[in-house]
Amino acid sequence: MAKINDNLLGVLPDDDILSQCIHCGMCLAVCPTYELTKLERSSPRGRIKLIKSVAEGVMPLSNIFADEMIFCLDCQACETACPAGVKYGVMVEAARAEIDNSSYNPFFARLIKKIILKYFVAIPQNLKIASRLLYYYQQSFLPLFLKKLVNLKILSGKLAELDSLSPKVSKKFSDSVINEITEPVGEKKIDTAFLYGCLMNVMFADINKDTVDLLSKNGCKVFTPKDQVCCGSLHAHNGDPETAKKLAKKNLRAFGKHNYEYLVSNSAGCGAFMKEYKHIFKDDEELKDIAESFSDRVKDLSEFFSDIIPLKLTNKNEKVTYHDACHLVHSQKVFSQPRKIINSILGIGYTELNEATWCCGSAGIYNVTRFDDSMKILDRKIKNIKETGADKVITSNPGCIAQLEYGLRKNNLHVKVEHLASFLNGLF
Repeated sequence: MAKINDNLLGVLPDDDILSQCIHCGMCLAVCPTYELTKLERSSPRGRIKLIKSVAEGVMPLSNIFADEMIFCLDCQACETACPAGVKYGVMVEAARAEIDNSSYNPFFARLIKKIILKYFVAIPQNLKIASRLLYYYQQSFLPLFLKKLVNLKILSGKLAELDSLSPKVSKKFSDSVINEITEPVGEKKIDTAFLYGCLMNVMFADINKDTVDLLSKNGCKVFTPKDQVCCGSLHAHNGDPETAKKLAKKNLRAFGKHNYEYLVSNSAGCGAFMKEYKHIFKDDEELKDIAESFSDRVKDLSEFFSDIIPLKLTNKNEKVTYHDACHLVHSQKVFSQPRKIINSILGIGYTELNEATWCCGSAGIYNVTRFDDSMKILDRKIKNIKETGADKVITSNPGCIAQLEYGLRKNNLHVKVEHLASFLNGLF
């Protein structure tokens, strides 16, 4: 019999709720990985059974256990569907932390988590140096040369696909073009703060600038601390809660230097995790009140402009649809607000996307560590986008943008993908 795992026992719900969860099965219909395999172990309740078995010492850690936890997208659609309110995401992330410290962690995933996430993404200066080198690579002849080598069967085609999937590095990073204090245009209505993030900072600087401009144009004073760091979400979702917690502490200190009413987030994953800071530090006597105040002020861009500062938008004649980022719709429960804003634009031709809340397959680093599975999930999303006849897909997460752009390009579909912030800022 395997050893009882107290770390996993601590994240399991009580026996009554667990029994309801395991016998219910409503999660099956919304789980992308179960849809791919039709295997019970690849469903949320199947993985919960595996976690329970390892936690109670009924079974040991194994390759099958590790593979299933990594196969999961952590999209949390099952949480939306669950009538018992089971927090599945917490369980699978705890299981990944156990795998991360074992011999069952795949080498490629371990390389990304231990080196790229911990020593580059978590350290702003290292990330900027690496991103600048990547920028010069992307601007050189090397990507074209790589494709020629693939065409000549000298290199694997998957290598070229992964290269094409990588977002383009911004010419100028957010932290160099966004001032620490951005004054409002006209009369000040409210004090806000903004996190420009890690990958958003170096690869989606234009979206960050659009976000700050949009806030400023609508009467917001924007505080963007220069000593902020990655929010920690990529680390927490991929089995490294300790690094995630260290990053969260740094952000609590950075944003604690200024008074503001709301921290506006333009990244679904970042916003969802920052709202979790209060749970992460709930047992920390020094930080629990600070973290609770911080989390309670985090608002997604669509929440802010739907519920706090309504926008006065100009007309726009365009055919659009909207894709829900998983950590916005399932983790933050933000569904109606972006649709309300888009449909308030006179002349807009909006078509609801079939399975709009179904994952696109990006899921943080999933499209790198599980490329083939990610592409199968993406194909389903692209098919649904094509059926809308839209000229533009609007969404609210950088990973989704890169994934959807790749899928549309691969299928020769001339549909533009645009972040909600950029879409709205273009109307002013």
